[in-house]
Amino acid sequence: MKSFRLRPWLRALHRDIGYASVGLTIVYALSGLAVNHIADWDPNFTQIHTEQHVQVPIALPTEALDDDARARLLATRVLEELKRPNDVTDAYLSDATHLELTLGKSTLHVDLTSGAVVEDGQKERFFLRAANWLHLNRGKKAWKYVADGYAVFLLFLAASGLFMIPGRKGIMGRGAILALLGALVPVLYVVLSGGPSAH
Repeated sequence: MKSFRLRPWLRALHRDIGYASVGLTIVYALSGLAVNHIADWDPNFTQIHTEQHVQVPIALPTEALDDDARARLLATRVLEELKRPNDVTDAYLSDATHLELTLGKSTLHVDLTSGAVVEDGQKERFFLRAANWLHLNRGKKAWKYVADGYAVFLLFLAASGLFMIPGRKGIMGRGAILALLGALVPVLYVVLSGGPSAH
């Protein structure tokens, strides 16, 4: 009878904590999948490689210019023609016919003879980068408490889920078999792979 009276409260708590955990579960699940395959792709950035053209020759003042001044003026002309903001952090001539422009997380390689402009760089995967930053908890003392609270929620959801359904479909029957099978997955993997000492 006591177990019967407690079960509605257990279900209500399981339901409400489950709803409260949805946002964090999505963040941790997607980030976990992304980071788990970090050897196959960059979960934080997508690679950029584009090709454009500008008209050549690029007009410059007739007075003599040193290499730095010439590179800055060429950078301004190239970005104007490409209709891009002038957010150059570095501009230099790698040789007489090639200009290199650094723009944040990308670099423009300009061929001053042909007018070809090749951009190589990275573009941030905003959601995944933020999720990974939270998931890996790098230097964020305050977030540690949020992550600990979420871990407690997950423990409660796992434990309360064992006792929500009575009878043969619950922990006294099929539920116990499924719970044991789930627990065997990490145990078998450690045994079969040799565990941490084998790696």
